[in-house]
This record gives sequence, structure tokens and C-alpha cells, in this order.
Amino acid sequence: MKKLLLALVLAVGSQFVHADEPKKETKKVCVDVKDKQGQPVKDAKGKVKQNCKEVKQHKKLEGTDVPVKK
Repeated sequence: MKKLLLALVLAVGSQFVHADEPKKETKKVCVDVKDKQGQPVKDAKGKVKQNCKEVKQHKKLEGTDVPVKK
């Protein structure tokens, strides 16, 4: 009985821990599609085709300069 109760508590508690994770900031990056000769590929409407991806954006940490040895 104790094992069953422990399993239920852990199952319910793990959902709350998982929900508190902060979401990563993402950025959409698009690149034009080019053929073998390097010319941009166009679709039927005349627009240039693009490959788009979602990329995580990392925050740059600031620090202090390393002192120079004498």
C-alpha cells in the first residue's frame, strides 16, 4: 500500500516540476534556396523559395577581464 501511494505522489509531483521549466527563446532564420549554378530558385508565383528553421537564441554572459600577469 505504501509503494502504491508513493508511486502516485511521485507521478503527480513530476508533472508540476515539468510544467515549471522556462521556455527557450527561439528565432526564425530563413535562407534562400539556390540551384547548382548559384541562382535563386523561384516558385510558380515568382517568389524566391526559402528554407526556414527555428533556432534557439542563447544569452551572452558578461564577465570581468582576466588580470595580466607581471
